[in-house]
Amino acid sequence: MSAVTATPAVSASPAALLHHVRTGRARSRAELVALTGASRNTISGRVDQLIGANLLAEGGRGWSTGGRPPTLLQFNSEAGCVLAVDLGVTSVDVAVTDLSARVLATAGHPIDISEGPAAVLGEASRLGRQVLAEAGLRDADVRAVGVGVPGPVEFSTGRPSHPPIMPGWHDHPIPDAFARWAAPVFVDNDVNVMALGELGVEGSDQDALVVKVGTGVGCGVIVAGRVYRGAQGSAGDIGHIHVHAADGRSVLCRCGNTNCLEALASGASLLRDALDAGLPVASTRDVVALAVRGDGPALELVRDAGRTIGTVLAALVNFFNPHRIVVTGGVAQAGLPLLSGIRESVYARAMPLAARTLDISVSDAPELSGRVGAALMAIEGYLDDESVRQAITS
Repeated sequence: MSAVTATPAVSASPAALLHHVRTGRARSRAELVALTGASRNTISGRVDQLIGANLLAEGGRGWSTGGRPPTLLQFNSEAGCVLAVDLGVTSVDVAVTDLSARVLATAGHPIDISEGPAAVLGEASRLGRQVLAEAGLRDADVRAVGVGVPGPVEFSTGRPSHPPIMPGWHDHPIPDAFARWAAPVFVDNDVNVMALGELGVEGSDQDALVVKVGTGVGCGVIVAGRVYRGAQGSAGDIGHIHVHAADGRSVLCRCGNTNCLEALASGASLLRDALDAGLPVASTRDVVALAVRGDGPALELVRDAGRTIGTVLAALVNFFNPHRIVVTGGVAQAGLPLLSGIRESVYARAMPLAARTLDISVSDAPELSGRVGAALMAIEGYLDDESVRQAITS
C-alpha cells in the first residue's frame, strides 16, 4: 500500500479514527499516525479504547517496508445492527443491516402514505420486529434507526414540514414511533437518503446530484461526499422550481403553484399525460413498462419529461458544477429514454466548462438505495463523536 501523506488537519478523535478504518483510509496504527499527524502514543491509546469497546478488531499482518509487519485493524461491523426504514408513497420497506450497511433481512408491505402516520408507522414498526426476528437479532442489538420519508423534513427534529403528498403528517414526531428500540432515530427526506445509498459505505469525496423521479421530483445534494441539507433541511427541493411547459400549458401543482417541475415531469404527470393520450395504462409503472417495450407515444412522453427535468438540472450544473448526476426512482427504470432527454437538455444548456467532465447516469440499484441510504444515515449518526466517546468510556 502506498504511504499515507501526513495531513495535520485530519481529525484524530476516536470517532474519526474509527471512520478512517471503516472507510479504508487507514488500515493500521502506523497509517493512522501518518494520516492524522498525531503521536504514536495518542493513536495507540485511542485504538486500544476502540478495540475495548468492540468497535475495532485486530486482524492479520500487513506488508512490511522494513522491520516488523504492521498489525491490520478492522471495523467490527457485527457490533450491533441498525433498522433502515424506507417510507414510499405506496409502500413501506424495512431492512436490518449490520454496521457496514450489509442487509441481513428485509421486508415490505403495500400501504399508502395518505393513510396517515399512525397506520404507516405502525406498519413500519411491525416490519422492524419481523426483520429482526428473521435475522436472529434482539431489540437490544439495535444501535440506531434510519427513516426516509417522501417529503420535506426538519432534520434536527425528524418532523415532516408541510409535505405536499403526505396529508396529516405535518410536524408529526416520527422518532416517537420507534421508541421500542432504545436507540437514536434519524429522519430525512427520501432523496437525501437515496443519495447516501448511491455513495455507498466507503463514500466519495465528489460533488454530486442524486435526482429522484418518482411520484414527485427531488434532488439530493452531495458536497465533498456529504449530504448538504441547507439551513432547515429543505435543500434540493427542485420539484417546486417553476418551469415553462414546451406546449405552453399551465398546470396546477399540488403545492398550489403552477408549472412546478413535478407538475410537468414527475411520475404522476406522466400518468396524467399518458391517460390524456389514450394509452392503456393505470399507473406510472405501466407507462414506464410501455416505454421499455418501445411504445412510441410512451417513449416520447418519457423523453419529454427528461428534457424538462434537464432544463432545471442544467441550471444546477452551472451553479454547482458537480462531478456527476445520478437519476433514480421509479421513472428512472425507463432507462435510456429518460436519460437521453435529460442529457440533451443539460449538455445543450449548461456551460461547457461546467459540463466538460460531467457524468450523467441512472442508478444501478434504485430499489435498494433507499434502504441502504437509511442504514448509512443511522450508522453515521450512531458512530458520531459523542456516541463513540460514550462507547469507549462505558
